[in-house]
Amino acid sequence: MQIAIVEEKLPRLVRAIRALSARPAGDEAVMLADELAGITAMVAEKFTNDRTAEGIQRAFFLTVGGVSLGIDHAIEETDDETALEYLIGEGAEAAFQVGFRMIKELSALPEDALVGEYDQDPVYMQRRLKELFVDICSADPSQNWSGPERYALQLKQRKAVQAIVRAAGWLRRHHYKGPINDPDLNAEGVIALAIIFAIEGGGRIVARTGQKEFERLVGSVRKNKPDYDAGWAELMAKIPAQHQAVMAERIASYREHCTVIQKIRTRAAMKTLFAELENYAGSELDADYD
Repeated sequence: MQIAIVEEKLPRLVRAIRALSARPAGDEAVMLADELAGITAMVAEKFTNDRTAEGIQRAFFLTVGGVSLGIDHAIEETDDETALEYLIGEGAEAAFQVGFRMIKELSALPEDALVGEYDQDPVYMQRRLKELFVDICSADPSQNWSGPERYALQLKQRKAVQAIVRAAGWLRRHHYKGPINDPDLNAEGVIALAIIFAIEGGGRIVARTGQKEFERLVGSVRKNKPDYDAGWAELMAKIPAQHQAVMAERIASYREHCTVIQKIRTRAAMKTLFAELENYAGSELDADYD
């Protein structure tokens, strides 16, 4: 019978305080306690509730996590003594500011590829910041905490989404009929349209379309039987370097799995094809016959 070994991973602040407790009594402990109390009071006032015991406890957990996240980011060393020296030298408030700034910058990144005008609303942005702060930085001092790992995962995911959104934004600005300035953006839909229409060849960038233009595409593809890869190469030749990885990945996926591309040369009815296109383009497709 094998016994699983559970590695203890308490918040970095707690581990640093443990290291402090092993030292002779001095002013550092009093100064650190005062700083943590001040940070907790501020967090309780702004993010939880400074009028209830529960609110203060939640604020303390957020303080522990915020300071711990800041320490993890500020120093490369993993030992507790180095963390303690950083706390003594820079202060808990400085560590908390580092951690909170990380959360604030993370909250500014898009969470998904559907971007709306409301995303820039100050009230919504503040609520999103608070939710992310609570999700990542709530750290019970007596429990294992995975805040840095959750932060790293979300940062990776959101940067990937940001790359998709930026690529779609570039495609919109270079739409063959002129820039599209609609504040609501379905980034995946924009990219889908650009890739689907690129199979015709010619390097024309299509970031939004209607039924009439799609019918023209279908007729052209069925008549001329273009080389899809040549069309995608023409599209890629126009894409700036910073967006090419996103576009290349999507082209590879669409080459194998896009039902519109698979069916466009068959005898599939136009109604069927347009319904398939809606699945990919979403709100970037004008369903009205123009």
